[in-house]
Amino acid sequence: MDKKNTIIGVLLLVAAFATLFLGSRFAPPPPPAPEIAPQAAPLPGSENQAPSPGRVGAPATSPSDATFAALVEDNSAATVTTLANDVMEVRFTDFGGAIREVAFRDYSDQLDSDRPYVFNAVRADPILAFTDLAGLDQRTRYTLVSQSATEVVFRTVFENRIEVTRTYRVRAPGATEGDPYRIHHETTLRNVTDASTGLARAAFSLGTTALVSANDYGQFLNTAAYDGEDANFTNRSDLEGGGFLSWIGLRDGAPKPFIDQPGVVQWAAIKNQFFASIYTPVEPGSGVVTRRVELPALPGTARANVGLTGNVRFELPNLAPGASTTLAGELYVGPKEYRRIAKFEKNEDRVMQYDYYFFNRIFLSGYVAPFMNTLMNWTFSWTGNWGVAIVLMTLILKIVTLPFTLAASRSAKRMQKLQPLMQEVREKYKDNPQKLNQATIEIFKEHKVNPMGGCLPILITIPLFVGFFTMLQGTAELRYQGFLWAHDLSAPDTVLRIFGLPLNIMPLLMGVTMVFQMRLTPTPTTDNAQAMIFKLMPIVFTLICYNFAAALALYSTVNGIFTIIQQVLVNKFMKDVPLQTPAKKTDDGVPVGNPWKKPAKNVTPKKK
Repeated sequence: MDKKNTIIGVLLLVAAFATLFLGSRFAPPPPPAPEIAPQAAPLPGSENQAPSPGRVGAPATSPSDATFAALVEDNSAATVTTLANDVMEVRFTDFGGAIREVAFRDYSDQLDSDRPYVFNAVRADPILAFTDLAGLDQRTRYTLVSQSATEVVFRTVFENRIEVTRTYRVRAPGATEGDPYRIHHETTLRNVTDASTGLARAAFSLGTTALVSANDYGQFLNTAAYDGEDANFTNRSDLEGGGFLSWIGLRDGAPKPFIDQPGVVQWAAIKNQFFASIYTPVEPGSGVVTRRVELPALPGTARANVGLTGNVRFELPNLAPGASTTLAGELYVGPKEYRRIAKFEKNEDRVMQYDYYFFNRIFLSGYVAPFMNTLMNWTFSWTGNWGVAIVLMTLILKIVTLPFTLAASRSAKRMQKLQPLMQEVREKYKDNPQKLNQATIEIFKEHKVNPMGGCLPILITIPLFVGFFTMLQGTAELRYQGFLWAHDLSAPDTVLRIFGLPLNIMPLLMGVTMVFQMRLTPTPTTDNAQAMIFKLMPIVFTLICYNFAAALALYSTVNGIFTIIQQVLVNKFMKDVPLQTPAKKTDDGVPVGNPWKKPAKNVTPKKK
């Protein structure tokens, strides 16, 4: 019965993962959120401009009564000003006096394309535009006061009482100081009246984030707010009326047009799988608001395309006549490269979400994932190919963990030798579980065998696997990087589709290597149910990893090949691992030849 139940459980597990894999492709689109305001046509002349959204879901008011302006931009009359350096081109609009979009020179918009990827190309708001005050928002016209190679200054007057001056600076081409993707920002509010006046609060847009490809299912779309201790994320699934399983159509509520997240904000961000907009103010903000944006479907998929837009809120003082206040900060708009973001001052690297889920924390992904990223970038620095870098990285890890593997192999071989003796004990005490357990423990003690010794490599491998998987989820470096037949290491290596289902080669190769590993590795148990589980593990892991990034399957496959080679050598040169023979004992239970045994005292009376 136990064997039957085990097999049924494994089959149910396989079915569950198959449901997750297939369900995401046939999940019904989420019901639309309440329609609030139409989206205007896109600005002309934009490279890789996606089609303009039809409707944007946004509330008339937030829970804090801050009124959201209509998400529109008078594109027909907009004037675009551009600053550029070695890595990006920042395009400003005089509507809102803010950043219309940012083009990345080192990242293309599509595979084999020469066009740069443009962040905020499908935009609800310009980045850092005011968003919550009618008359001072993304529709407000600013005057371009000055422009240089590295700086632009915009100015307007709000209600004839507050002069608003907005200054942006980027790193100069060829410069080495500071990060080239960071933009310095200052907004100064000055009272130009004879009476006290001011704004109760202001909110700056973080921009709009959308899906990056047909393989993107939106699990990476979210906003973040860091309070100095924890980074709190609002996921797209939270706005779609469900939690973790909403991406396969399982929802527990109606879609929400917005989520208001009050609290201290040391930095705020909005991101997709590979790119992020992170604003780090000098003075902390007071909350982040996330809104959903309904966008046209991406080419190659009929799934609903729901993006996010968000803003960060600031409380402002009342201004005396002639007085001013300044909101300043650093804006990072660029790829999610850990080695770059980790250098920032306020733990902005938490945007990578390496330790976000409980599962990640169990396997120490917050430490393992950065290490894996560093090792991968180091190997790439002297190979020049990301696929080769992953292969070499895997080899290095195998060499480092070799002592643990050898120790585990010795333990497994000893366990094998104990099986006949343990079988005798099972037969002898089959009706007495307590005595069976006691006798089994005694056998392990006498022969000094650790029954868990063979699990040590697995305990080491799992954190490495989980850490690498976690790191890959947002690693921009691998985007559109090819290796062998895989055109994009950050996506599945689909070579063709059969009845609409993808044929991915690397996960299948990974499964084959796992089968060979199982056959070569000594099995430390004779239990039929456990043996069945070991046999089904390649199938289960293949299903789990089938639609993951090709880089992950490459790492697992190469790791399996190295493990097979290693095990062949171990089996050849470690043919016999002797068991420690239990020492013979005297009648009083002391081992023969025990140097610690004190000689018995001579109690024979001495002769007088």
